[in-house]
Amino acid sequence: MLYPQRFTQFTREHADILAAVVCGLLLFLGWFALHLGALELALLLLPAAYVIGGYESAREGLTTLFKEKELDVDLLMIVAAIGAAGLGLWRREYHLIIDGAILILIFAISGALEGYAMQRTERSIRSLMSLTPDTARILLQGREEEVSISQLKVGDEIVVKPGELIPTDGIIVSGYSTLNQAAITGESLPVEKTVGAEVFAGTLNGYGALQIKVHKPAQSSLIQRVIRLVEQAKTEAPPSQEFIDRFEKAYAKVIVIAGILLATLPPFLWGWDWETTIYRALTFLVVASPCALMAAIMPTLLSGIANGARQGILFKNGAQLEKIGKVRAIAFDKTGTLTTGQVQVFQVIAASKYTQNDVLKAAASVESSSEHPIGKAIVQAAADLNWVAAIQVQAIPGRGIVGIVEEQQIIVGNAAFVQQYVTNLAEELLQIAQYLEQEGKTVVWVAGEGEGAEGHTSAALSNRRSRGAEVIGIIAIADEVRVQAAETINRLKKLGVERIVMLTGDNEETANSVAKALGIERVYAQLLPEDKLNVIRRLQQKYQTVAMVGDGINDAPALAQASVGIAMGGAGSDVALETADIVLMADKLEKIAAAIHLGRRSQLIVKQNIVIALGFIVLLLVGNFLGNINLPIGVIGHEGSTVLVTLSGLRLLK
Repeated sequence: MLYPQRFTQFTREHADILAAVVCGLLLFLGWFALHLGALELALLLLPAAYVIGGYESAREGLTTLFKEKELDVDLLMIVAAIGAAGLGLWRREYHLIIDGAILILIFAISGALEGYAMQRTERSIRSLMSLTPDTARILLQGREEEVSISQLKVGDEIVVKPGELIPTDGIIVSGYSTLNQAAITGESLPVEKTVGAEVFAGTLNGYGALQIKVHKPAQSSLIQRVIRLVEQAKTEAPPSQEFIDRFEKAYAKVIVIAGILLATLPPFLWGWDWETTIYRALTFLVVASPCALMAAIMPTLLSGIANGARQGILFKNGAQLEKIGKVRAIAFDKTGTLTTGQVQVFQVIAASKYTQNDVLKAAASVESSSEHPIGKAIVQAAADLNWVAAIQVQAIPGRGIVGIVEEQQIIVGNAAFVQQYVTNLAEELLQIAQYLEQEGKTVVWVAGEGEGAEGHTSAALSNRRSRGAEVIGIIAIADEVRVQAAETINRLKKLGVERIVMLTGDNEETANSVAKALGIERVYAQLLPEDKLNVIRRLQQKYQTVAMVGDGINDAPALAQASVGIAMGGAGSDVALETADIVLMADKLEKIAAAIHLGRRSQLIVKQNIVIALGFIVLLLVGNFLGNINLPIGVIGHEGSTVLVTLSGLRLLK
């Protein structure tokens, strides 16, 4: 049973080339039979070559004719081939039937090659993803049972062992491991995951066994959405291709009318014999058909989409690949785009008689009970120090946190909050804090009671001032600027981007400090989402094609308004995938310059292809009217230019 299935699959995948091979074989046998004088056998073999080689083109051409009431090049090729065969039978010049069969054969080979080119592009796109396994190990009444991915339901719990692929998106309910998310983000560094974390289909589990609860249907997994987006890009024609499609429909009608005139007028105007007239008219139908022109754009753009996807740049469609190459101005969101969006300890300054470790240990003891990002950054910075977690911790949102550590009260927060517990702040530390804040840093003050203080109850913690409290030091917290941000801005300037601006909801001091470090000259600060939208509109009035780079969530209105919206995809949030035109799956800023370069290169190749296509058409038309080419030569020139243009477009795969 296995071999018939494989044979069926092989014939289905390679139907076009198999049809071309059989057509070529029948053509050769028909020609050989004709050469031997076996006319009946030749007239049996050659029509079979016509049917097998031209069936698909005839079907597509007739479908377009009857359903869309339009002529296309497939039908024109079939008409030209049948016309040559009819002329050969009428004049008993059977070599014309061979010419028509050659036309069918070359057209079939060209179609097969174009099909393989598109398949190569599709394979290149899909190779980005570690395709998910076909089955998953599900837990049923304490037993493991292997089921098909399609059978998974929301709420099912699956087991993933070390070294296995995650079969579908889900939430970890048990276990701890590191996951390689290269299939999703393009980043090979493993990411730690534990209970409550979301995992994605196609990512590779590390050393730990995981129990995962399915929280969405398998077909809604991130990897499947990405694949669907890319497949959608294959079917959505960009504006340039839509123009070519409209041009082709009008052009095909012109060719038919011109072909009819060429087939009827020359005998009366120039005294041509009817055989020459009809033969030249059929050759005209072949060489004037815009097949190469039709192939000038989409193979190039699809190859560019595949190239970008291999680099973690997900283009939603070919139109965005075209537009990104024309961008004249770019607006960047700050937090999470130019910066990592993850705060960290930038600097620790201790008061006299204390050390930096004293400051970090005191702050970490209290902040270990906090879920605030700043608290987590402090705890992480003190990870290598020996500190004791505080008790009776009380947090005041937006101001600070207090707790008891070894019978001493520790106060951590902003200056106003700490001043409620401390008589006065050291002038030296105040100056340093002011300087750091001007540099865009967040300053956290740390204070504690002197030695020998008595323990405190939770009621005592609510007192406005603690007996004997003094400042231990300050901690500067910063949202880390992405390592590649400055280099990216510099590369964009070298690429000729005329205007680069930064948009942020932060205060001007913080925004200006980041912009200065990155070489961005224009900053728009303290913006609401609608303000960012208005900035994009103003930029479009001056620069026309404007790109917006953001996180795909808070920047959704601006991303939608921009000519090209570019989202920092991270693990690929739904909003990022749905709102933006381009998603940087690995959050690598330098890929923006790569995307612009890819867009410009695609435009250059498209222009080259159009010149090649039109050049071949003109040369072949001139040759036909001068009588220097026959039908097979015209076919070879026509189809050769189509294949050449298609292969030229595939250069973007590299």
